[in-house]
Amino acid sequence: METWISADNTIGLWAFLLMAATVSIVLEQKYQWAARLSGAVIALIIGLAATNFNLVPQDTAVYDAVWAYVVPLAIPLLLFHVNIHAIFKESGRLLAIFLLSSIGTVFGVIVAFFALKNYIPELDKVSAMIGATYTGGGVNFAAMVAKYEPTKDIVAATTVADNLVMSVYFILLIMMASMGLFRRRFPTPFIKAFEAEAKTGQAQTISEAYWQPKNIDLKDIAISIAASALLVSLAFKTSALLKGFFGVPANIAEEIALGLMTDKYLLLTTFTLLALILFKRQFAKLQGAQELGTYAIYLFFVVIAMPASITLIIQNAPLLFIFVIVVMLINLVWTLLTGKLFKFSLEEIVLACNANVGGPTTAAALAISQGWKSLIGPILVVGTVGYITGNYIGTLLYIFLSKL
Repeated sequence: METWISADNTIGLWAFLLMAATVSIVLEQKYQWAARLSGAVIALIIGLAATNFNLVPQDTAVYDAVWAYVVPLAIPLLLFHVNIHAIFKESGRLLAIFLLSSIGTVFGVIVAFFALKNYIPELDKVSAMIGATYTGGGVNFAAMVAKYEPTKDIVAATTVADNLVMSVYFILLIMMASMGLFRRRFPTPFIKAFEAEAKTGQAQTISEAYWQPKNIDLKDIAISIAASALLVSLAFKTSALLKGFFGVPANIAEEIALGLMTDKYLLLTTFTLLALILFKRQFAKLQGAQELGTYAIYLFFVVIAMPASITLIIQNAPLLFIFVIVVMLINLVWTLLTGKLFKFSLEEIVLACNANVGGPTTAAALAISQGWKSLIGPILVVGTVGYITGNYIGTLLYIFLSKL
């Protein structure tokens, strides 16, 4: 379908992404209604609206570049000033609520399957795909497609339903962090810390108060970007070398171990933390890294909603849309209930849900957008576990449901 900015208009698409991210940030800092909604949600809505009104295409190399280069570069930039002790402290708690949330995904898939099995073809395969991807990420979705070979129409329809519902789910999770309904019922230590750090004074919003002007020189920007690029390069190259060296795992234990050892985002987090330990004083002096990383993440939020076509889901897969909604709602309700029972914070619950459905990068992006600095590293580490467990959950779901 023809769009106002064509897929081959690279500079035009970059201009749109940069403007959309900028508008989101400016609105968040200038207006209370936008601050309550959050810049991340505004960016998601702009991306969703732009593709569904045919302003920009749903899939281009520019969006791929954001996933492949902008997001990885943003991660070290946002970790340069984190408290390393807090990362190790929070990782255990996040892992626990993440695994509990994964159980919610399994329950959701089973309930949705029994409710809709007579109306959707190949639902056992769809259940494996959704169960795997909503524990890990896109790589697990692809693995289930390759393993069970559903028809192309089912794969396409499931992908569209997944993209649309996931975008709406991200918006809901981000909004939950600012809703009194949830803040009154769950502890919110990271939200309170962010608000305390951002003493409003003359600022119009908390966001504007938090992002006060700093003394940033050219050297800071140069070192920040170069260091981030170096860390990404080392991590991704190491990941490729390790995968080539160890080859195909022979059993489940090896697959789990190699999956953890060779994951590029886990290696990126590890290398960044090692750099912070070795050069703590130098990184502490850098200014501007957080600003650069946060702006990059806003670009990501614009892009993440773009593949979601409302028209296609209505035309081709309305029942798959309902299936995915049921899975997500049960995941959310289950995680809230178990989180309340075991006294997890609202921030931990929100990030666990996000990491299950969208993977570690989207969860880290949410933490960044909300100013939860000490949770960025932990959720990146914990979310990677889903890549390991996702294929097993998808496989077990298929084995169980295909017999019914």
